[in-house]
Amino acid sequence: MSHFIVTPYIKEDNKYALFSVNSSFGIEEEKQFRSVEEAKDFPLVQQMFYLPFVQSVRLQDNALEIERFDILAWPDVINEVAQEIEKYLNNGGKVKAEVAPKEVPVTVYAESTPNPNVMKFVANKMLVENTFEYKDEASTTNAPIAKALFEFEFVQEVFIDANYISINKNEKVSWEEVVMEIREFIRAYIASGKTVVSSEEAAQNAFASSSTPIEDLDETSQEIVKIIEDYIKPAVASDGGNILFDAYNAEDKSVQVVLQGACSGCPSSTFTLKNGIETMLKEMLPGKVATVTALNG
Repeated sequence: MSHFIVTPYIKEDNKYALFSVNSSFGIEEEKQFRSVEEAKDFPLVQQMFYLPFVQSVRLQDNALEIERFDILAWPDVINEVAQEIEKYLNNGGKVKAEVAPKEVPVTVYAESTPNPNVMKFVANKMLVENTFEYKDEASTTNAPIAKALFEFEFVQEVFIDANYISINKNEKVSWEEVVMEIREFIRAYIASGKTVVSSEEAAQNAFASSSTPIEDLDETSQEIVKIIEDYIKPAVASDGGNILFDAYNAEDKSVQVVLQGACSGCPSSTFTLKNGIETMLKEMLPGKVATVTALNG
């Protein structure tokens, strides 16, 4: 713990006194105060205004400059003021009040996807830094929120990415019947501060850009991965899904990808694959790509 030493100095006009401290206050720019109300966020400065002769206080990075009223002269009180400042700081007194960050209420809204069985629930805060997919409750050991969602009998699959959760339901219910219940459940879960995905799960089971380490891929495969990451994945994510590169065959120029989340099993995924993903790869890698097929994992 720092031991503060305060050195007082009376300026030439005898109106101001400077109290230098042997440690930085962490103040980025000087601040001028003329009342205790103005100094509400600076407890040290407030202490100075409790002295009846203090007219104004300038807070610097490692000093206080105090202006006095004419009811007394600085030589009468300067040492006592220096001692009070030392005592305050060495007893753990704060220069600046610690302001607690303002809590933003958690909100979650439901967004439909091209897959009628999948609804995307978007939160106003980040949930995870990676992508996670759960096909059944048995795989959710380290994903408490996914495990809790599988307790709803109609939940078939759970996909988590960035600030949203995509849920694939079975045919037992319609989304109109359960969407409000699920939305409120997710909102309350996040607001409670419970773990979404454990750090162990994040380290071990996060999906990469491809099923093979990027450095082990050939040059064309690496180009395909980059195109998927930069151009295709953002569009797929907006629909509540994900896409991963799986394999490239240079002989027949075929690309194999994995579709996840809302894209897995989506009735329109074939159209998207052929008229979107395949077309883009053909145009951006002319002569290298002929077909794209999907493994809906």
